[in-house]
Amino acid sequence: MNLAPRAARILALLLVLGLQAPLQAQENTLGRSVDSLLEYAKDKNPEYATMRYEAEAADERVTPAGALPDPKFRTELRDITRTGEQSATLSPSRVGSTKYLLMQDLPWFGKRGLKQEIAELEAEGAQGRARGTWADLAARIKSAHAQLYYVHRNEQLAREILDLMLRLEKIAQVRYAGGLAAQQDVIRAQVEQTGMRNELIVLENERSQLRARMNALLARPAGAKLAEPDLLRPLPTPAKLDYEALEERVRARNPQIFVEEARIKSAEKSRDLTYKNRYPDFTFGAGPIQYQSAVKEWEVMLELNIPLQQSSRRAQERESEAMLSAARSRKEAASNQVLASLSENLSAIEAARRSEMLATTSLLPQAELTFRAALAGYENGKVDFATLIEAQRQIRQGKQNQIKAQVEAQIRLAEIEKLLGEDL
Repeated sequence: MNLAPRAARILALLLVLGLQAPLQAQENTLGRSVDSLLEYAKDKNPEYATMRYEAEAADERVTPAGALPDPKFRTELRDITRTGEQSATLSPSRVGSTKYLLMQDLPWFGKRGLKQEIAELEAEGAQGRARGTWADLAARIKSAHAQLYYVHRNEQLAREILDLMLRLEKIAQVRYAGGLAAQQDVIRAQVEQTGMRNELIVLENERSQLRARMNALLARPAGAKLAEPDLLRPLPTPAKLDYEALEERVRARNPQIFVEEARIKSAEKSRDLTYKNRYPDFTFGAGPIQYQSAVKEWEVMLELNIPLQQSSRRAQERESEAMLSAARSRKEAASNQVLASLSENLSAIEAARRSEMLATTSLLPQAELTFRAALAGYENGKVDFATLIEAQRQIRQGKQNQIKAQVEAQIRLAEIEKLLGEDL
């Protein structure tokens, strides 16, 4: 029996399984942490890829901007009929003379350098816009991940409350069977369960919408699976969230401010180039003149444009000054907006941190003590069922406040990192 084909098929199957295993592992873990989402989006998101390609294109425009124009070659056939002695011809050896001229355009001194510097600054601006696109995309992914975490934790909380209401219903049924409680307590427990099931439907719908939004950011099909978010990123220490230190970093690294600064420098160079247009550009040329089959003369030529349209040039100069002023004002407006947003998000993240601490250290322990006391009182007939339900709602409210504060802090942290253009 020939075992070679069978061995080849087994080897091919193992190779396929080996290739599929990393893909399945990535699919199972994608979405569990925000870092996995960011890494995936950096390679797959088409919006960010577009900005990267545009930045590469802008880099490639630097060299042509400072290069000389291509030289020009001209040929003139003179006296193609030899003063009427022959029929018209285009043969250089049979016409009266043939002039060859090689010409090169030369801009005024300094113009090429300014054009190249403008192109370099535009390339820097394109790089800044690419960084800004990534910072915005990363902030949206971080916020969507935090919202998915919020829905996931609320779903877990709703299921915990549903299980608790099932247990409370059993307690109420036992007390009702013993004539110690009204049937209304059992019905109330069932109504609460229905409310929890309805809330689970709402949360499932919200999770589907958030997953579709996240998959759009990742350039994946809307229904593609994502792992449930396990945990949130740790918040930076309060020392790292100092406004003065962050203000300095924002001024130095914010992509929007960086782009506006590059526009200012580009506008300054454009203004200088506009003033250079007061001076003429040149064209130099040189070439031989051929008579029949011999070159007997050489010519050198100089051509220049005469800048006589002064009103047009003054208007262009005023335009360049206005564009420079506009660029400076635009940067000032962007700086004010970015710093105001920084202050707002720092205040919000501090408030979220304090709210979480209050819920964790005070509200939740008190609510749990209240619920245990209410449950014991209900079993002993000293507390009615409505009081027990209210105590349970306080626990739920405390846990929701805790989760909400955590997620709010993450969203505000994402906004701060967007302003910085980097992670804290």
